[in-house]
This record gives sequence, structure tokens and C-alpha cells, in this order.
Amino acid sequence: MRKNTVLAVTAAAVLSLGLTACGGNDGTRDEGAAPSGAANGATTTAVTGGTATGTATGGSTTGGSTTGGATAGGSTGAKTSGGTAAKASAGSGSASSAKAAACTYKDVKITAAKADETPTEHIVLTATNTSGRACRLYGYPLIAFGQIQTAKDIPAVAKSKPAAPVVLEPGAPAYANVRVVLGGAHEDNKVVSSFNVNLFAADAPAEGSVVVKAPAGGLAVNESAAKTGYWTPELRNGADEF
Repeated sequence: MRKNTVLAVTAAAVLSLGLTACGGNDGTRDEGAAPSGAANGATTTAVTGGTATGTATGGSTTGGSTTGGATAGGSTGAKTSGGTAAKASAGSGSASSAKAAACTYKDVKITAAKADETPTEHIVLTATNTSGRACRLYGYPLIAFGQIQTAKDIPAVAKSKPAAPVVLEPGAPAYANVRVVLGGAHEDNKVVSSFNVNLFAADAPAEGSVVVKAPAGGLAVNESAAKTGYWTPELRNGADEF
């Protein structure tokens, strides 16, 4: 009887040691092991100069862009009076974004669309990068509603200035809201069928300008009341309402 008891105790001890070696799931982990959520090649995204710049382990690059937008006169624009913001794709992340040179008049196509309002007091300028490389769009559009040499300078609205210049990836647009009249019945308006837009270099106006066709039917302009917003990847409530 004693012999059988000793064999039973020995078998139980062996079984206990075997279970301990297998390591039960008790909610603890080896301090030297990676957390369960970690994975090789995980992608991180940082914001640089107001644009999304992506980096990823293994040499690949990812980035983000904002999409959407309201339509004004057949082009992407915004309801500036109603306060509806229009978002656009601009500055999606790439390795070239940080070193992007200033956009020149040869790098962008600029179009104008009337804002969705009656009477028309604003237009939305859309600058699309057609250069095939990233470029930086500084400041605001330098607009001349008439002969460049004699036209009145259209001032910029300070509250519209973004935190950093817009970096346009190839094919990406940026926007500027422009007030052209006050909407009164007795303004000193003139009607233009086209106008000139110049761009900024890093520290001064750049050479050359883009001739922009006015929306269908021409555009009534009061140069004394006109003002422009800064280039921005999306038209914003508040900042681009003036």
C-alpha cells in the first residue's frame, strides 16, 4: 500500500512540472518580447509645413490628402457667403515635398469660378500643378484686373494666411477666395473678360503671369473693394470669409 502511494505522489509531481514548462496563459508576457500590437514596417505620418509627409520603414513613402469640395460655376469652389468650406487635395506626402521649389507661372493652371451666391460678390481661383513635380505656392495671388502696369494692387486679407505655404504635388490644386464687388447697386464696377495673376517666389513677386479667363458672361469688378485670400489647400469657414 505504501509503495502505491509513493508512485501516485511521484506521478503528480511529474505532471505539475510538465504544465509549468508549457507556460500557461496567465496574462503576463516576457519583458524582452515585442508588444502584441507591433509589426515590422509600420507606417508613420508627420505634418511638415502644413502638408502631410509620410515615411515608412523599408524605404516606401505614404501620405494623405483631403478630398471633397463644393462646385461653383462648374469648377471646385466654395459657398463663401454661406460658410460652407470646400476641401481639396493638396500637398500629399512625398520625399520631394520638403525640397519643393516655388511654383512659377509655367507650373500651374489657374481658373476662376463664381461663388455660389446672388449677386456674385466673390470668385474662387483654383491653381492646379501641371508641372509633373512638387512645387511650393507662396503667399497669395497677385491679381491685376486690367493692364499689369496700371492696374490697382488687390490687397490680401491677413486672417486668410495659412500657417505655412502650400506644397502642391503634381495634379493637386490650391484655392484662393477673392472678393470682386460689394454687391451694391451703385458701385463703380467694370466688366472684364480676363485678368492677370502673378505668383510669389520665396521672398518677392516672381517673373511672369498667368492670363485667367473670367467666368462666362464676364466679371463685374470694383477694384476699390476687391481683396484676395491666400492660397490654401481648402477654403475655410471664417478665415476665407470676407
